[in-house]
Amino acid sequence: MKKFSKNLLAVGAFALAGILSGCGEKAQDGKTSDLTINGAGASFPAPVYRKWLYSYKKQTGVTINYQSVGSGAGIRQISAKTVDFGASDKPLKKAELDEKGLIQFPMLMGGVVPVVNIPGVKPGELSLSGSVLGDIFLGKVTNWNDEAIKKTNPTVNLPNLPITVVHRSDGSGTTWIFTNYLTKVSENWSNGPGTGKAVEWPVGVGGQKNPGVANNVLKISGSIGYVEYTYATEANMSFTSLVNKDGNIVAPSQKTFSAAGANADWDNAPGFYMVLTDQAGENTWPITGVTYILMYKKQENAELAQGMLDYFTWSYKNGAPTAQEMNYIAIPENVVAKVKQKWSKEITGLNK
Repeated sequence: MKKFSKNLLAVGAFALAGILSGCGEKAQDGKTSDLTINGAGASFPAPVYRKWLYSYKKQTGVTINYQSVGSGAGIRQISAKTVDFGASDKPLKKAELDEKGLIQFPMLMGGVVPVVNIPGVKPGELSLSGSVLGDIFLGKVTNWNDEAIKKTNPTVNLPNLPITVVHRSDGSGTTWIFTNYLTKVSENWSNGPGTGKAVEWPVGVGGQKNPGVANNVLKISGSIGYVEYTYATEANMSFTSLVNKDGNIVAPSQKTFSAAGANADWDNAPGFYMVLTDQAGENTWPITGVTYILMYKKQENAELAQGMLDYFTWSYKNGAPTAQEMNYIAIPENVVAKVKQKWSKEITGLNK
């Protein structure tokens, strides 16, 4: 049995790297810092955040603790003010942001991919349409040699093997992205569970966060789940290709994720609310999402607030190579400029 990457199993505790080196240590420039910033939320971007935080600690001495607890918990924690910033793959609409006094801005883009454990099936070899994928997660298609699956896989040797669905058991932005896609491409799904961070799953077994889903899929022969792409590649999992909106069979990759975000209209996205599922385009991956940071507009601690913005600025400027290395998509520079303009207009309590 394959073992899941130790790096990704540890994402829920990746703040440890900063803690072990101690608050107030000397950074590479010789400066010291006693500043500690706490955040929590999405596991979707956690592999990148873990590396960013470690590098930022080394360069600046600033400790940033991030708990990879899922988007639902991240929204709850920032709403309760138990963390300094939250993170979510499910964007909040402007009305909800205004009600809570929050500002929201994008940090990364990436792809959610169906992952399978089918003996003899290689990564990307199996292709699924959106409607069939929906029926699998509804429990309507229950065996891998079903005619509905054979239709898009005439040359794949599909076994007579029952399908076990694996889904998230926690409130998750990854689930929101995945179910948002299913709602658009499957009438049966749209009329059933619908879109949400947590839904009433008709069938299947649950797993905590992306690593939990990946581990269950790796353990259960005949299973199918969904994870952020990096979790699939790190564990050498077999992922599926999908039929996109243009009717083309596409595999997940940086190229197909970028294609989904190419025509994103950020100028007409109140509160930076952007959904990239089921986008048109010849090479578009249909389950692409944006992951966000949430923080309060009215900041009560100027040093802490400036520390957060300094870190997010550093991430935008220096984080793209790491993101690319891990198969995420950096936010375009023109969008980063819009984010910074939003900060200057809406965030108060900074030292000026």
